[in-house]
Amino acid sequence: MGGVFQVDQAEFIEQARQFQLEGQTIAVVKNNAYNYGLDFAVKAFAISGIDYFATTSIEDAIYIRKICGEKVSIFLLNPTTDFKRVKKYKLEITLPSLDYYQTYKNDLVGLAIHIEFEGLFKRSGLAHIDQLAAILRDAKDSGSTLNIKGLWTHFGYADEFNGIYEKERQLWLDFVEGVFDLGLKPSVIHAQNSASFVRDGIFKSHSHVRLGIGLYGSKPFKNLDDKDFIQASSVTAPIIQIKHLDKGMSLGYSGAFTAEEDCKIAIVDIGYGDGILRERIKHGCQIGGRTYKIVALMMSHMAVLIDDHVEAHMPVYLYGKNQRIDHFTALGVGANSEQLGALNYNSMRRDIVYDD
Repeated sequence: MGGVFQVDQAEFIEQARQFQLEGQTIAVVKNNAYNYGLDFAVKAFAISGIDYFATTSIEDAIYIRKICGEKVSIFLLNPTTDFKRVKKYKLEITLPSLDYYQTYKNDLVGLAIHIEFEGLFKRSGLAHIDQLAAILRDAKDSGSTLNIKGLWTHFGYADEFNGIYEKERQLWLDFVEGVFDLGLKPSVIHAQNSASFVRDGIFKSHSHVRLGIGLYGSKPFKNLDDKDFIQASSVTAPIIQIKHLDKGMSLGYSGAFTAEEDCKIAIVDIGYGDGILRERIKHGCQIGGRTYKIVALMMSHMAVLIDDHVEAHMPVYLYGKNQRIDHFTALGVGANSEQLGALNYNSMRRDIVYDD
């Protein structure tokens, strides 16, 4: 019993193949690969032809190295001080600030480094080209050689259409030109997430796109064609009993639902403890191809107002082919990654459908 997160492997791989830029894609697999499962996603992406991965966790990076061997490249999005394991597992790391360089410059010698630019997102990275110039001068004065393999940033506004993305994009492109003017020619230049890639294709002078949610089958913004984004996943839960309420009867914590007339309620074995967002339940669920109202959400259960078409053996769908994650994003439930990231990997069963 309980909720089930199911993924069709063949569809997942098909989506990765149709969305990636062949030979030029870095797959983002942070946070348990958007909760699709790190092991599953990395292997599926590898089958699709992707050989470059990015994650925020050094533990995940090491796991990827162990399952994929030396044939893939692995980039750590978050800064690290675990230089011993970086060297051992041949990981590529970010250089996020001048202070970081000054503190760890001796440890950085010989490592594959990606220079990060903060841009408008300002989460991490160098603020301007003068900081990179200072790093290069210091390295030269110290007689050190930095292996600057990559250059990257994160776009925080690529799904906005009010002009701010264009500003963000130009700041980045100006920074890239500044890097070239300093005499650097990194072999790996990557900035574009799924939204930026859909809008612009790959930028001139860039070697890779760094893709997340689009690879997983969710649209980075609305008004895109569903067929270009195959959602290979579904979330279902079983009905554990059907209850009859008389008019005026209440159900749930603090009487969350009060029947306005005699009715039937399905008690479903999934709740917010399994990662179902409260905003999500405002938009109902599907049972037998029909949409029904969710009237109460509890930690381990939810209550659905049903009719005589519903029988106890029918699965209840919260996500699926007709209930796309990106559809609920457009309705304001939360970002695609927020909805996926909320799902409780410990309480929900994970099923993978393999192509026989």
